Order: sequence, then C-alpha cells, then structure tokens
Amino acid sequence: MVQAMIKISNQANQILNIVKAKNNLNDKSEAIELVIKEYGKDIMEPQLRPEFIEKMKRREKESTIEIKDFKKHFGLN
Repeated sequence: MVQAMIKISNQANQILNIVKAKNNLNDKSEAIELVIKEYGKDIMEPQLRPEFIEKMKRREKESTIEIKDFKKHFGLN
C-alpha cells in the first residue's frame, strides 16, 4: 500500500467526510479510495476493466463461423 500526504480544499474535505459517513467507512483513506474507484470506472479504458476481461473470456468459448469474403459478408464493397 502506498501512503501519501495530500493537501485538499475545505470543500473536498467536507465531501470526503460525507462519503465516509454515508458508506460507514473507517477513515478518509477509505473514502478517497471509494471516490477514486467510482471515478475510475468512467475513465478507465474498457480493455482494462475486469468485466471486459470476463466478457472476452466468455466470447472465447463461443463457436465461430468461416467467412470466405469478409468485405462481401459485411457489405464493405
């Protein structure tokens, strides 16, 4: 685990206190962790998300079809 000393505004501090209280967390570190994870879901690239990896594992098990002319099959001519 990494430890960091940070400076935050009073408003950010109040928000962390609210997040901490609403989620019954032990300290502000847990609140920061929660906020970062929630924000990270939106900005993290899809191929790095665990649910994307699981989806690809399921797709690996699907049957495949043979296509002789890819462009013709998908109307790309």
